[in-house]
Amino acid sequence: MIRPLGISDMDTVLRIWKTSNLQAHSFVPSGYWERNVELVRKAMSDAEVWIYESDGRIVGFVGLAGITSPVSFVEMECRSRGIGHALLDFLKKRHRFLLLHVYEKNSRAIAFYRREGFECRDRHVEEDTGGNGVDNGMDEGKYSF
Repeated sequence: MIRPLGISDMDTVLRIWKTSNLQAHSFVPSGYWERNVELVRKAMSDAEVWIYESDGRIVGFVGLAGITSPVSFVEMECRSRGIGHALLDFLKKRHRFLLLHVYEKNSRAIAFYRREGFECRDRHVEEDTGGNGVDNGMDEGKYSF
């Protein structure tokens, strides 16, 4: 079931965000994710965030600020079960244009977003991650204006 983020969901969602980032981005110093937890908490309170719940348990979420950076995170043991796809499809039905950023070294995420119809439009180095992250700006063409 997909539903909006509730206040009581925030700690679980932040845990999924941090754990997923640590697992997927070994090339980014772990302290980067630790330092940004409170910034992400604030950003989520101002963003459109949808929860994927299975058997009463939050197993994933997608967040969107405007049209930029739809981020999808799924618990590791629940990946490859269609949850990320369902979350992105949900957003695609609500938004005509989506733009996201994916680290080039995160080949699993790039493959996922390409399967979902996103294309690489731009590349840049993200200095905040110590220069370790080459970011692919990807957008979903069929939903553009």
